[in-house]
Amino acid sequence: MKRKSANSGDRAKLHRRMFLLAAVLQIGCASLFLADVIHDWYEVPRHQISLHIWLETGGVIALAFAAGLSLHEYLLLLRRNMRMEMALDAASGAFQNTIERHLDAWQLSPAERDVALLSIKGATIPEIARMRGSREGTVKAQNAAIYRKAGVSSRAELISVLIEELIEGMDVTVGTPASTPAIGETLSQSA
Repeated sequence: MKRKSANSGDRAKLHRRMFLLAAVLQIGCASLFLADVIHDWYEVPRHQISLHIWLETGGVIALAFAAGLSLHEYLLLLRRNMRMEMALDAASGAFQNTIERHLDAWQLSPAERDVALLSIKGATIPEIARMRGSREGTVKAQNAAIYRKAGVSSRAELISVLIEELIEGMDVTVGTPASTPAIGETLSQSA
């Protein structure tokens, strides 16, 4: 997981550098065109200003506007990305805390905790057995003990118990069409 996170961090740095390079190139081109337009305006007598000079002037203004707009949007995206990363970090921390609280409440043995965490992460029984250096039968027995202590009968139910606390209190009706009952609401209640 850390490797994936590091790779996405490297990719983000590369994207930022590429954007900054593009911005520098746009600013450089706009500066060259602006210098050319200023030169044309001062070199050509006022009565001989042609359509070409007006088009160059319009092009420089459009390029400067586009570069400014791109920079503005990029800064907005950076701020949004930072907010989303902070929210994701908070959610990840909250999920980890929720898992730890439940594992403590279920009084799992250290081996059962390991198996539960690997199972929650999506590892199969053979994968868990290989990672822990144990037999598949042992992992199945540990899973059965985990499910019994948690009061569930499957991995899906185990995960459901863990995320239920996180989504408790969320408004699940947002975006739900008025004719469709919200989760937990019956048709008779919605009519």
